[in-house]
Amino acid sequence: MAGAAGWWGDAHAAPAAAKHRLLVMGDSLSAEYGIAKGSGWVALATQRMAAKGMSVEVTNASVSGETTSGGRARLPALLEAHRPTHVVIELGANDALRGLSLTQARANLQAMIDASRHSGAKVLLIGMMVPPNFGRRYSESFAAMFTDLARDAHVALVPFLLKGVADRPDAQDWFQPDHLHPLAKAHPLILDNVWPALSALLLGRQARP
Repeated sequence: MAGAAGWWGDAHAAPAAAKHRLLVMGDSLSAEYGIAKGSGWVALATQRMAAKGMSVEVTNASVSGETTSGGRARLPALLEAHRPTHVVIELGANDALRGLSLTQARANLQAMIDASRHSGAKVLLIGMMVPPNFGRRYSESFAAMFTDLARDAHVALVPFLLKGVADRPDAQDWFQPDHLHPLAKAHPLILDNVWPALSALLLGRQARP
């Protein structure tokens, strides 16, 4: 007869480590700005993954006001600390709001993609769009930055995080008074935008852009 563990193993053994480790690098749109903790799309994604029996440890390293340069600076230490298998990059909106160079923003995002992949992580890039008042040329260049990066770097892409929220006829009813940050009721829709690409990547079925 085996010892106390018997056929069933040690009843007090530590739980198995998560199969995947997901690091989210975002700005206020992913950091639950202005809404209750646990109601943002990252938290909802964590809940959905658990409900589906997906073993994923999630670290939400998103910071309100973050730019691509800030994310680039913070990423190496986070990769070292958390050893993610997957990295979600949701940055760029604050670069646009501050009128920062799109050339530099693209270089920062490329550096984050490269660093993540060098560490062994798969990458999901999340795109954004800017309002029409930024001008057609800038708006088109900003949106193209994400699609071009994803295509050239061969990483998964969500073209527009706020699809179905910012472009709906009653969009004003889905945003906080600043007209920049979605209300909590919008975050399930945001998750639905992210989920197909995120779940496919976690399951090893990445579709190339």
